[in-house]
Amino acid sequence: MSDESQDADRQDTDRQDTDRQDADRKAQPAEASSPSKASRTTVRRPRRIWRLLATGLILACAFVGAALVWQFYVTAPWTRDGRVRVQVASVAPQVSGQIVELRVTDNQTVKKGDVLYVIDPFDFDVAIASAEAEMDNREADLQVKRTQAARREALTTLSTSVEEKQQFAGTAKIAEAALASAKAQLSQAKINRTRTEVRAPVNGRVTNLLLRVGDYATTGTVNIAVIDTDSFWIDGYFEETKMAHIHVGDTASAELLGYDPLIRGRVESITLGISIANAAPSTQGLPSVDPVYTWVRLAQRVPVRIRIESVPEGVTLVAGMTATVSVGEPGTHRHAWLAALRQRVLGAAAPARP
Repeated sequence: MSDESQDADRQDTDRQDTDRQDADRKAQPAEASSPSKASRTTVRRPRRIWRLLATGLILACAFVGAALVWQFYVTAPWTRDGRVRVQVASVAPQVSGQIVELRVTDNQTVKKGDVLYVIDPFDFDVAIASAEAEMDNREADLQVKRTQAARREALTTLSTSVEEKQQFAGTAKIAEAALASAKAQLSQAKINRTRTEVRAPVNGRVTNLLLRVGDYATTGTVNIAVIDTDSFWIDGYFEETKMAHIHVGDTASAELLGYDPLIRGRVESITLGISIANAAPSTQGLPSVDPVYTWVRLAQRVPVRIRIESVPEGVTLVAGMTATVSVGEPGTHRHAWLAALRQRVLGAAAPARP
């Protein structure tokens, strides 16, 4: 065989080897692709499960959050609309006269019975002296009339008549009545004299004092106010959706706007009536009903009176201050709400309210 034929055979062999290697190379990626697809499918399946679990968890958290927000803002017995209130003693003189002495200043603390101011007592001293003189006169007149009646009573009908005896006895009775009237006038004059010293009716603090020496005090006209410091209480105005959780005797707490410590108290009473605009009578006595009714229905607010039991040290109560009022111990109503929810869902019996 010649060299040329040998070279041609060799080239044919090399070409066949090259074609075989190319075929093997093309077959290898096809065979390796099927395991990679299977592995990717295996990896995607847990991811999909985790996504579903995460979505379910988010929905559950959203439901719980919405339920807690509903319970906190709609049904939980608390309100930011609270007010500190107090009784105010409006002091008015029982006698009239010019004020000659003022013994208190504005915002001064006073005790029950302390003198606030003094009215000029001269006219009342004169009235006492006049009443005493009138009483002495009536006593002397009564003594004379009694003596005359006793003398006539001792005489026989030969010296005097029965009619004359009755007249003198009646005159003595009239003198007794006149003496009793004089004594009553003297008592009135003396009590009016004591009323010239106007006293504090309660323990408290003088407020908004505008009185001054020289002013004229008129009977029954209020001219000084004393805050009764023993009568502070808190009114909480709760929405009607929260009234089911409020009962007389429940513990309560109030947080004043300017203080951090809580004021402790107890529900003393619940108002049983509030004003209704649609119940107001018109000019003809018929109910005046407002025809406007929006789709948003606002809850009415009911006043609840909180009796204060303890005030933290450093907290100064001022009538009119705002407070956030909560009824019940912290966490109690959350447990009650969870128990009610469990009862609705599982049908379990709710625990009795303490």
